[in-house]
Amino acid sequence: MKTIMTALVLHAAILFVASPTPANDDLLNGVTVHEWGTFTSIAGYDGLALEWTPAGGPADLPCFVDSLMIKYRLVGRVRMETPVLYFYSPREATLDVRVDFPEGTITEWYPDRTPLAGGNPDPRSIAWKRVEIRPGAPEDFPIEERPSHYYAARATDAAPLRVGGETEKLLFYRGVGDFQPSIAATVDENGGVYVRNIGRADEIRGVVLFENRDGEIGYRIHGAMAREAVLEPPRLDADVDSLYRELVRILVHEGLYPEEAEAMVETWRDSWFEEGARLFYVVPPARVDALLPLSIKPAPASLARVFVGRMEILTPSILDAVETAIRTHDTDVIARHGRFLEPTVAELTRSGRLSPEEQIRGQDAVGRLRGLYRAVDPCRMRALPVGSARSKGLDDPTVRPEFPD
Repeated sequence: MKTIMTALVLHAAILFVASPTPANDDLLNGVTVHEWGTFTSIAGYDGLALEWTPAGGPADLPCFVDSLMIKYRLVGRVRMETPVLYFYSPREATLDVRVDFPEGTITEWYPDRTPLAGGNPDPRSIAWKRVEIRPGAPEDFPIEERPSHYYAARATDAAPLRVGGETEKLLFYRGVGDFQPSIAATVDENGGVYVRNIGRADEIRGVVLFENRDGEIGYRIHGAMAREAVLEPPRLDADVDSLYRELVRILVHEGLYPEEAEAMVETWRDSWFEEGARLFYVVPPARVDALLPLSIKPAPASLARVFVGRMEILTPSILDAVETAIRTHDTDVIARHGRFLEPTVAELTRSGRLSPEEQIRGQDAVGRLRGLYRAVDPCRMRALPVGSARSKGLDDPTVRPEFPD
């Protein structure tokens, strides 16, 4: 990274000699912007992404992050998780940033966004006006005692930012989308996964099949995929650290700096490697640009956007475990499936594996688990209704119900 910053400084010095009084547009010739994010979905029986309640899981963000109150009720096919924008510059600069999400709703963000024309926020867009890039400024960013994987994204050499009165190392946003991802995946009776590229003609790169079954880890790296591939079940004889290194390698190859790639994988270490089976893949850049049009004015000299697709696979072992848990009232197993319990119960219902009584029991478990997550969310009093002024409510830590039998 020091080599990169030295090159940026030398490049800026050349520009300064050529133009003794540069305008802001000229300053941005030395600015580099990198972004990473995740699209999370769940494959149904036909391989396509199921509808679910993507934001219905446990709270995992600091309370200073702004959030829409309706996020718990939004139904979609994709959870757009934690895109972050980093800025690198040899000197101070100011720019405007806007991201549109035409097929979704932006549900969380930090720093505070700027209202669009007309004064009211548009849930399909987010804009930050006058983002100040402040290389060398003190890294005096908000932090709370409650742990959160949000902070891992700060572990880079990106320049500190200031937007209004708020400072941060990055621009952060999240959302819920209603679109089909770039791939479809079906599972055979032996656990093999048939993967199809259903997007444009763009090649899908960095395809990885991962499984965690009762703490035993395995993964299979396929690499690039043009149209389709069959991935045999991985042997459960690997470890998380080796996959961590492989994912970092893939992300660096796609254009992230090593520190950014490590920050991304560290951010999602608990979630990506939790119980279950899933595909990871690099979303084609053209697809990212179509789903999330990004405007930066003045434009930076260099821009890289690297998004990872995560598709949950409902393998026979997962379906068997949840079916048994519903029948035996095993709340530990039910809770372990978290926000993915809803689509798992829906698939068991669709396939006729649950009796009418068990269907009711499964749906009740989904509702109770979702209610529990919302009840213990310490930030819910800060949630914002669509179009409202920014909330500054207080936390309410008094409600701590246990998961019901």
